[in-house]
Amino acid sequence: MKKLIVSCFVIGMIFNANAQNYWKKNAGKTARIILTNAKTNEKLADKGTVKFEKFDQPKENEPSIFVDPDFKYQKLIGIGGAITDAAAETFYKMPKDKQKEIIEAYYGKNGLGYSVVRTNMNSCDFSSDSYTYVQDNDTSLKSFNVAHDEKFKIPMIKEAQKSIGSNFKLYFSPWSPPAWMKTNKNMLNGGKLESQYYQTWANYYVKFIQEYEKRGINIWGLTIQNEAMAKQTWESCLYTAEEEGNFLKNNLGPTLWKNGYKDKKVMIWDHNRDLIYQRATTTLSDPEVSKYTSGIAYHWYEVWHNRTQLFDNVMETKRAFPDKFLAFTEGCKEVFKMERIEDVSLGELYGKNMINDFNRGTSLWTDWNVLLDETGGPNHVGNFCFAPIIADTKTGEVHYTYEYYYVGQVSKYIKPNAQRVGSSANTSDLTSTSFMNENGQLVTVIMNDTDKDIDANLWIEGMSAKLSAPAHSIQTVIL
Repeated sequence: MKKLIVSCFVIGMIFNANAQNYWKKNAGKTARIILTNAKTNEKLADKGTVKFEKFDQPKENEPSIFVDPDFKYQKLIGIGGAITDAAAETFYKMPKDKQKEIIEAYYGKNGLGYSVVRTNMNSCDFSSDSYTYVQDNDTSLKSFNVAHDEKFKIPMIKEAQKSIGSNFKLYFSPWSPPAWMKTNKNMLNGGKLESQYYQTWANYYVKFIQEYEKRGINIWGLTIQNEAMAKQTWESCLYTAEEEGNFLKNNLGPTLWKNGYKDKKVMIWDHNRDLIYQRATTTLSDPEVSKYTSGIAYHWYEVWHNRTQLFDNVMETKRAFPDKFLAFTEGCKEVFKMERIEDVSLGELYGKNMINDFNRGTSLWTDWNVLLDETGGPNHVGNFCFAPIIADTKTGEVHYTYEYYYVGQVSKYIKPNAQRVGSSANTSDLTSTSFMNENGQLVTVIMNDTDKDIDANLWIEGMSAKLSAPAHSIQTVIL
């Protein structure tokens, strides 16, 4: 018992020394504040600096955000959005100067700092029509051709790649195999991949990677199937956890490795948080499946049958599989209405999800369409949605929604390879997360989605700065 007490005492001394070291390096520094405030219509506004002063013990009734840089968690792979057919088609309907503006807004030096791109293999709902890259019944895939993508999607991805530079990461997801490979002989309305085509379909992924990389677009990773439990009116294909695991273990994984693609990051699930734990624990219970799996992907649409998002399922999954990264791969506000593009609630949906996802262990965060038109499309099944940037192809105007600014409060200042650090709040009225960039910057994002202004402490190891968190605002504090 005495040995244990001594050990705990020594560990406590070491930990306290580390904490003090942070302030030795940062003594006298002030923190910069960037604010988006719906009431004053300020967006990513530089609000100057705040000073940290000694403050030993906050009280329970003093709203406070507590940050401890000595507790370190997952590293950020990157933040980005999807360049779908819809995004790319809309992009090339805009005037050249607006195209340049949109690329700069996301990927440029002064933009949101996006480094991640998701795209679709074969068509999805956000395509103008259904398509594949092969002729019917071509099991040899000799007819494989991505000419469809060369018109809009590939050129826009290349524009993003050029602006992002070395941090560029692209991954892809299929919504459906060709109709002739499926049990329902239709790319739409669910159905399953017929077992006789498992290997043909695995070969299809390799062909896609090869064709994109021939065009100078490196593929970082892929998900096995978009929304593997959703029978949709658009492109969809169903897999149980066991079926997805068997396809990866017996076909897709070995085929990727055999073709020199062992480095590609394969992500399972790619559906909502409601079943993420069940899918991960079932699929990854087989070591041979786990061998080929790098990450576990998920979406936020579980609210269709829940009162709120199920963030704790993400945390439980991370606890169960600390060696796999968690990837948020899709989310958007559904049912588009042009008259609502100025609603701050659009941004708050993003802020709530991003902060909570990161605090549960997520390393990769990808929005859905980076760009949509004035209808919330194009979309060949009428599934119109919001996007951070809405481009009016009739007038040539570019509209930036609060989604854009709320994502920017995170993505502009928390860089790839930043590491999340300890953070908590003593009030449910404020939501926050903290990361430390590779250059030593400590970045804390704080959101207030209530109707009241809140004065709060940002408390870091015995030092505190007084902050104002206006109603319906989000701010980034950079130390």
